[in-house]
Amino acid sequence: MDKKLRHDADKIIAASIKAVLPDEAVRRALEDFEPGPGRTLLVAAGKAAWQMAKAAVDALGDVDGGVVVTKYGHVKGEIPGVGCYEAGHPVPDENSFSATEKALELVRGLTESDTVLFLLSGGGSALFERPLVPGEELQEITRQLLACGADIVEMNTIRKRLSEVKGGRFAQACAPARVFSIVLSDIIGDPLDMIASGPAYPDSSTCEQAKAIVRKYGLKLSDTAKALLDRENPKELDNVTTRITGSVRELCAAAAKACRELGYEPVLLTDRLACEAREAGSFLASLLQSHAKDGRSLAFIAGGETVVHLTGSGLGGRNQELALAAAPGLAGLTGAAVFSVGSDGTDGPTDAAGGYVDWETQPELAGKGLDIPAVLKENDAYHALEAVGGLIVTGPTGTNVNDVAVAMLAP
Repeated sequence: MDKKLRHDADKIIAASIKAVLPDEAVRRALEDFEPGPGRTLLVAAGKAAWQMAKAAVDALGDVDGGVVVTKYGHVKGEIPGVGCYEAGHPVPDENSFSATEKALELVRGLTESDTVLFLLSGGGSALFERPLVPGEELQEITRQLLACGADIVEMNTIRKRLSEVKGGRFAQACAPARVFSIVLSDIIGDPLDMIASGPAYPDSSTCEQAKAIVRKYGLKLSDTAKALLDRENPKELDNVTTRITGSVRELCAAAAKACRELGYEPVLLTDRLACEAREAGSFLASLLQSHAKDGRSLAFIAGGETVVHLTGSGLGGRNQELALAAAPGLAGLTGAAVFSVGSDGTDGPTDAAGGYVDWETQPELAGKGLDIPAVLKENDAYHALEAVGGLIVTGPTGTNVNDVAVAMLAP
């Protein structure tokens, strides 16, 4: 491993994530928050839910009750007046269902004088859930969607119709109370009805689109689930005010700033990366090959969210797979490295946030008897990267604004 390049990568990652923590963004969004004369309740859902709720309560002073639902390991302490619960992600579990029921209980029977401060971030589709099908079936449908390579919009189009809280239905449950929603975006283009499946935003997707996704991927659904696909969600909500804060664009800008401070010339390729993780990794490696003789220190930045088609039974995530797929193209290319990291600190069902490779990775893996194409076929990027010190481990970060990949060249 090239220790200088890895050191630079770690500094870029730390600075980028610090810049997109939601604390200040939540405080700014609350500047025009005017609660009604009645109760002010807080509900937060998603991977950044605890961090957002803590910032909100610190800014407001107190609330009259609240519920936070976030991923396991993401609660960092008590918040006065707020119950904090951890649940399953990316597959919902019984704790997802029970914590969401607590949120529904909190908002039942509200009046027009009451206000619900709703803080939403990515991951909410699994964490904030009250299914209209048996929990086991919802879990199986979620696994099918994850395995087939469906993108997040396709997944959420299906999940909205199987839920009591998604697709604007949580806002309906709060009515006639006003809902002030602050949304941290983890989806390219910031579609408010798709982020965490839009519990407090009108649904723009249609029943026909949902059924087309089922046909596209050959999803296996029960008769009950199929019937729910014909149920339209609210197309208008008159009790909701929404503020969007934080996005992958800010993450990319922060990465560019950190690269520039380390002496690299940053080049933003896209903040809408949405393709196969392996293809993205190979492409980034090819860019470094093309510019290897330029004599400049360069950093190509791509933000977004790739997908993985499961072909094996190994361990990994989209960021780890992207990085490992870049390694063959970097072999022998002195001063070249690629890393990819999830801003939330988690990548797939692992304890890693992403992966790092450089011009020494492929020969190091070969020396350990590991063949990269075979590893990728088994979707086992985690163990390969672990073997050469290529895992990026940040722990839960408190934010969630997609992923960022950087291809670095330091001749």
